[in-house]
Amino acid sequence: MALTPTPITAAIAGLFAGVAMPLIWPKLGDETMYWVFAFLLVIALPMHVLVVGINPVRNAEGRAGIDAAVLKRVVIWLVAGIAAVALMKIVAP
Repeated sequence: MALTPTPITAAIAGLFAGVAMPLIWPKLGDETMYWVFAFLLVIALPMHVLVVGINPVRNAEGRAGIDAAVLKRVVIWLVAGIAAVALMKIVAP
């Protein structure tokens, strides 16, 4: 299954991380491995697949620095995540 990262998939990943992480945060306790697994499954994996993508850039321009489209998707991911956390604080005080 080919999945091309877009601004919409970046927003979905940000919303998922912004909603899921605050819900599981209190249940993680003091165990470091729980925190590592939670970070990997809730933040890193969706961010990598839905924002950055799996296929590496093959052209020469992409290797010189960060691609503008990737930077745009990362910003959208961050904004969506922050918005989801803020909305959860407003809705469920």
